[in-house]
Amino acid sequence: MKLTLQTDYALRALIYLGSRTERLSSIREIADAYGISEAHMVKVIHRLGMAGFIDTIRGRNGGIRLARPAADINIGAVVRYMEDDMALLACMGGNADTDPRAQCLLMPACRLRGVLGEALQAMTTVLDRHTLADVITPFERNRLTPP
Repeated sequence: MKLTLQTDYALRALIYLGSRTERLSSIREIADAYGISEAHMVKVIHRLGMAGFIDTIRGRNGGIRLARPAADINIGAVVRYMEDDMALLACMGGNADTDPRAQCLLMPACRLRGVLGEALQAMTTVLDRHTLADVITPFERNRLTPP
């Protein structure tokens, strides 16, 4: 499974904000730090704000920050929120009555769906064991905090 760019950028933004808790940050700072399009980062930040992972403060002295401590932001929750579809196969995500891609000639005897479902569960279990604080290392803090 490959995570979408939105999820990748969301995790990067959260790592940045978790590394710089002493002040508000801007979307431009985050985009520049990672060499990401500012326009794309705006969309990511909007979604993170809607989900309550970050606070967005408007106005002249505004900016963005984590909505809660990094230790309280679960990586699995972020990934599940940002990914529109976690299904590994078309037949795992759609409704076979309305989506032709979800129809399978092998159902109900197909075992692949069960195996891949188990693999997806294992991945989400691992992600659920980790928080944002677990992935912010001294390297990130030094790299993302200017001297």
